[in-house]
Amino acid sequence: MIKRVAITIFALGVLMACGTKKRTTYAKKPQTVAQGSQVKMSAPLSQTKTDTDYPMPEDLGEFVKFPIVSVQDYIETFAEIAQFEMKAYGIPASITLAQGILESGAGKSALVQKTNNHFGIKCHKEWGGEFDFHDDDEKGECFRKYNHPMYSFRDHSIFLTTRARYSFLFELRSDDYRGWASGLSKAGYATDKRYPQKLISYIEQYQLDKYDKALVNQGYVTAKQPKDYDYKTHVVQKGDTLYSISRRYFVSIDELMRLNKMKNTGLSIGQQLIVKTEKGK
Repeated sequence: MIKRVAITIFALGVLMACGTKKRTTYAKKPQTVAQGSQVKMSAPLSQTKTDTDYPMPEDLGEFVKFPIVSVQDYIETFAEIAQFEMKAYGIPASITLAQGILESGAGKSALVQKTNNHFGIKCHKEWGGEFDFHDDDEKGECFRKYNHPMYSFRDHSIFLTTRARYSFLFELRSDDYRGWASGLSKAGYATDKRYPQKLISYIEQYQLDKYDKALVNQGYVTAKQPKDYDYKTHVVQKGDTLYSISRRYFVSIDELMRLNKMKNTGLSIGQQLIVKTEKGK
């Protein structure tokens, strides 16, 4: 079952290279549901390019979801995608899968059915894409909406790697799922005090750590080296937002505001912002 996603990704790459406009065919046939009256994305999902990124499905404006019938079915459908994200961003595949299972009710929650949001990521002020409202900690909260489940997995990786409060997690080994589970709770990913235990329970019950070990055995880096940064000045240009600047320099909006002692997200043309970049970039 794991192989089916790999075959799909390979086929998708070939199709993209040929410039075709045909829809990707998945081993698990997706269901296409007509879009509601949600706000259109003002920009496509941001994709940070790395050597290990894989091609994403083209967004044709249709809401696509996979029919999931069990936890095991969820794992078999998304395990390879979680491994690709681990290669590209360093987040343990076991953690990604366990979070997906827990946050989405193994792909069957009401939120997932209407948004493809597998990780319970709320809109936040920088989100410029589609959204929908759902009762969570409070009634009628704003959650991100994606036209394809794979966009949710990619946004989860971007979410964790661009927020300063999660940066300490990337100093852990990529097969230390217990450390990651505890760290996510410490960083405030969820309000549930038993969040780490629930993640660990799914990982151990379904042996999700085997997906981490498979990549570690292939020689992938198990812990990132501490990064050395240069501090530079960015002059705000027309059209700049804190979100676009954060994506350009790979720094979180919160950290940008902290570095520049900003009390709000407003910018003015010509304003000088302190930004940090990895040395050598």
